[in-house]
Amino acid sequence: MTLSGLVIVVTGASKGIGRAIALRAASDGASVVINYLSDSKGANAVVSEIGSNRAIAVQADISKVDEVDRLIDATVSQFGKIDILIPNAAFVPAVDMEGLTEEIFDRSFAVNVKGPCFLAKKAIPFMAPGSRIIFISTDLTESSFVRPDFLLYLATKGAMNQMVRVLARDLAKKDIRVNAVSPGATSTELFNQANSDEEIRRIASFNPFGRIGTPEDTAAAVSLLWGGDSAWINGQVLRVNGGTI
Repeated sequence: MTLSGLVIVVTGASKGIGRAIALRAASDGASVVINYLSDSKGANAVVSEIGSNRAIAVQADISKVDEVDRLIDATVSQFGKIDILIPNAAFVPAVDMEGLTEEIFDRSFAVNVKGPCFLAKKAIPFMAPGSRIIFISTDLTESSFVRPDFLLYLATKGAMNQMVRVLARDLAKKDIRVNAVSPGATSTELFNQANSDEEIRRIASFNPFGRIGTPEDTAAAVSLLWGGDSAWINGQVLRVNGGTI
């Protein structure tokens, strides 16, 4: 589907899955807002790759409502509207119950739940009928085996999945579709730093294709949901993991 004339906002888009989604949207013709927290170099590199006539970089901590306002204001000031919102930015603490602190708990829910919720709230007034919101979750919410140090990450993504299902019903009256993609293990900079080569090979062995997913795999799935042929897909959390067991 061509996205020519459409405006997409991607949070956490300076690297990894967010970057791949931004570049896929641009290749499909969209104008793109690249949100980032601290990686200005990476964000500006994405803008350069797309072209400054169709992309801007906006620094904002989405856990803070006033900074969400600033991100939305910058988008509307530059492009006048929002057609597709991708709340991708996430905080992934590696902490089990013993290591849990109030600060880590609050940061996890502020970035992974509060941020996406208020992004949607603030963007909706600028979204016309036919617009889409596509959240980024994780397939670990459906797993029967989860490492103890994913306690908070999975709690927040589980909350996000429920938000998708309820928000989809709420926004249907505005003809705005709400879905999520739920990637499996993905070869991002963060994933590769957090796992040894041996562990990555072990995780890949659980996949029928014998490999880890790529950011582009997730971006391709997101593109299915922003396409016109997905008009009857709403309130769904689509697993994107190549059939990993």
